[in-house]
Amino acid sequence: MTTEHIKVVASCLGKHPRTVRRYLEIACESGRCEGAQRARFEMTDELRGLYALWRGSASALHRELLQREADGGPPAPSLSTVQRAVNRDFSRGERAAFRFGEKALREHWVYFRRPPEHRNAVWEADHVEVPVKVEIEGKPRKPWVTWFIDAGTGVIPGLAVTPGYPSRESILIALRSALPCDDPDLPFGGIPARVRIDQGKDFLSKAVAGALAPLAVVVEDLPGYHGHLKGTVENLNGSAEKMFFRSLPCYTHEPKRLNGKPFEAGQTPLPFTEFVSRLRAWVHEWNFEHKADGCDRTPAQMWAEDPAPIHEVASEDLLMLTLEEEDRIRKITKKGIRRGRNRYYVADWMQGKVGLKVRLRVMPHHDREVEVFEAATKCWLGSAYLSDLASPEQIEDMQKARASERRRVNAAFKEGGRQRRARFGAVSKPEEPRRVDAVTASEARSVIKRAADDDMADLAIVAPCVDTDLPDEWVLPGTARAARRTRGGS
Repeated sequence: MTTEHIKVVASCLGKHPRTVRRYLEIACESGRCEGAQRARFEMTDELRGLYALWRGSASALHRELLQREADGGPPAPSLSTVQRAVNRDFSRGERAAFRFGEKALREHWVYFRRPPEHRNAVWEADHVEVPVKVEIEGKPRKPWVTWFIDAGTGVIPGLAVTPGYPSRESILIALRSALPCDDPDLPFGGIPARVRIDQGKDFLSKAVAGALAPLAVVVEDLPGYHGHLKGTVENLNGSAEKMFFRSLPCYTHEPKRLNGKPFEAGQTPLPFTEFVSRLRAWVHEWNFEHKADGCDRTPAQMWAEDPAPIHEVASEDLLMLTLEEEDRIRKITKKGIRRGRNRYYVADWMQGKVGLKVRLRVMPHHDREVEVFEAATKCWLGSAYLSDLASPEQIEDMQKARASERRRVNAAFKEGGRQRRARFGAVSKPEEPRRVDAVTASEARSVIKRAADDDMADLAIVAPCVDTDLPDEWVLPGTARAARRTRGGS
């Protein structure tokens, strides 16, 4: 290699020609071009386990190494050396995961963006618990919202609000609200090509699958705890809290005082109907007025400008489609159609059809009304209603009785736990535990006697002790009736 070659290489590397010549001499002698690696402290598998054991504390790991050195182990490096090794061998996400868990790890992940899609190409659905307490039957409770959102345009075609915990019935109601396009407040809908959901058992229920399968809708079952795979609806959940839920009274995530109480105590929760009205008004604002970051169009404008065709479905066709069909074949009796224990459904059209075999379609958890179909032809016969329906006053009295019984049972369990609980004195030195609760001798004898009586009752023999040497004139239990039956038969 000539001097000109060395000067060209040195100019490319930003080094002096003599330095490049020295590199070449070392490479010729050692047979390798890499620079010499200095000995340094590295995180081995054992040290990785210790670092995870101490929840990502480099100082605790350093103290562990110092203790090993004191016990005759290898010399420990300095704290700064351990910190450099941790920063070099672990990524930011790994260090965060050791300290705060997998949720902190995902904060350092990089996610792909989905390509743009046409309207009704993909819908996403989810349940979200509203962080606002609403007055439901006179008590403050947090409702749930089930909604669908179009991933391509961001419009919300339909939703359902459940006063309690949601179920497959909530999904069917939201689906019945999202599919038709005749709602003036939500003029979006049609049949989507796919629906993304998580692994919720209500989303994967037979009722939801039976409603979407006749429409040829593909359901994408996403793994649990992977919200980034349905980021559109997850973004809607977060935006709803930031843009709407925070402004409502009785918001549960508001800042609190040192004692845990909110700054604005004594707020009156909204009635459930008022909350639903305000939520629908906000959804209308989201669809027609809200513009996402980096976009100069509202979701409604994007929906209107999309050239993709809309496959509409009439509301009356959805009425039966979103009902859950029962597999059991039933029969119309003189009391009506029996469903469950002492539950009969009747209607005026049943006159003259006693003995006809039918099938039922019901909305989950709605027991007041069922739809009846003929089992052989699957033709709709009509609606049937629950007979002997309890009045609202009776239902309220029943709920009060159940609550009173539950309080008595809870009080009994609490008293039993108090009697069984052992109290021990605190110690500051190693010594045997010492009981501090006092029990009188009469209380101890009473408890021991009850336990002895229970043991004797368990050992009692129910069957009589029969001896073969008993006199013939004795009558054993259960033998007199058998003897009379034998004499009568003979």
